[in-house]
Amino acid sequence: MSTANEARLVVEGVAKHYPGTIALDGVDLTINPGEVVALLGENGAGKSTLSSIIAGLTSPTTGTMRWRGQPYAPTSPGDAIAYGIGMIHQEMRLLPELTVAENVMVGRWPTRRGLISQSKMADEAAKYLHQLGFAGRMNQRVGDLSVAGQQQVEIAKALALEARLLILDEPTAALGQDETDALFETIRALRSQGVSFIYVSHRLAEIAQIADRIVVLRDGHKINEHSSGQVAPNELVREMVGRPVDRLFPDINPPANRVLLSVQGLTSGAGKFADITFDVHAGEIFGIAGIVGAGRTEVVRAIAGADSYASGTVTIDGVPMRGSGLGEAISTGIVLVPEDRKQQGLIVSETIEDNIALPNLDSLQRKGWVSPGAVRALSSDVAKRLGIKGRPESPVASLSGGNQQKVVLGKWLERKPRVVILDEPTRGIDVGARSAIYSLIADLTAAGTAVIVVSSDLDEVLGLAHRVMVLARGRSQGILQGQAMTAHGVMELATA
Repeated sequence: MSTANEARLVVEGVAKHYPGTIALDGVDLTINPGEVVALLGENGAGKSTLSSIIAGLTSPTTGTMRWRGQPYAPTSPGDAIAYGIGMIHQEMRLLPELTVAENVMVGRWPTRRGLISQSKMADEAAKYLHQLGFAGRMNQRVGDLSVAGQQQVEIAKALALEARLLILDEPTAALGQDETDALFETIRALRSQGVSFIYVSHRLAEIAQIADRIVVLRDGHKINEHSSGQVAPNELVREMVGRPVDRLFPDINPPANRVLLSVQGLTSGAGKFADITFDVHAGEIFGIAGIVGAGRTEVVRAIAGADSYASGTVTIDGVPMRGSGLGEAISTGIVLVPEDRKQQGLIVSETIEDNIALPNLDSLQRKGWVSPGAVRALSSDVAKRLGIKGRPESPVASLSGGNQQKVVLGKWLERKPRVVILDEPTRGIDVGARSAIYSLIADLTAAGTAVIVVSSDLDEVLGLAHRVMVLARGRSQGILQGQAMTAHGVMELATA
């Protein structure tokens, strides 16, 4: 094991300037051997910029770094990896056509007599994945995994580098509680071996569990450093956003008596879920909880027409749907904000205005033509109402996660839907943007819209929903409401 002097990272006065923008301004940071330092801040605070500089993705404008007592100035991620520094990105960088084992060991595939040894590669990959509770096969195509499974492969890929410093950017955003617990156990085991971590997360409840120290950034500046991970969430929020956020969840009115959406006996032809039955009232927020793999996403995709189902009925406002697909669901008034906004909810290479316009072309066209002026007017109106920060002609890829999510919401809300399904609505989004999205949800219910919220964040489900259905192994284990809606009650059913 390296000595303390050799293993530490020292960042001094690091800044990053872009034309017209100061992304990072004179930040100091020290990472000691075998510690977890949480890096907190809103989107745009400088967390990603600092992480990218340390990981060799970009170079600082000014400032210096030292690694193990020696000057450190990586010019590429390969340089950083050679030094023993790896980064797990929030946006996964996997090769979907390759297998799980091939992705974990990419660039280091073991060979025998000049040929890749599939068995040795599978054994090596399994060694890292089993630490994380991965339940899939080593020869499974990565593109066929769930988002949570892909995240575990991304983490295992970094572990396989045997780095001495790992930067984890929202590592649990796609993970359920069991997978998160397994990751934390792995972090603790590596920490005891002297491996250090920079842990970037918007989930403040996790910070107290795993962090040794906390560094808070705001607007490119280091605002504060806490010598312990045990800091009141309200204090951290105030430091991150520069103002107190007294209540994250808004007041939500009781729902109406009228049933707006009724799901009866819904069953998947692929065996993903069976006999799902529930009603959602006008103005109600209906939560769906369960551990990863319970069938939550599969159920809501079927209701929204994105996937087919074998049997059962979906009825909206008393009228049964034919189950003919997305077009029918959208025209009936059911819209889905999917769990992976970049892959399934947006065309990130296109502009804000084009993304907002695409599902609304029927209302924008006049005599078969859609004028650029009408598109610009619509996107400007949606951006103003939802507080989207960015010019209409800017590419969606240039936006923060919170603003991207607002674009997805905005394009669908313009259709005045009757049922809005939100799958992981605040994944990877900072506390300020979360609060804004929760307020949008409250506004929807006040107008009589039915909202279904699927989330791996139990606090989110319990803080928003009037009732919560808990799934396990593709089946409903019960619907909780009132005083029965507790984290203990949900997990008891989810693991039954």
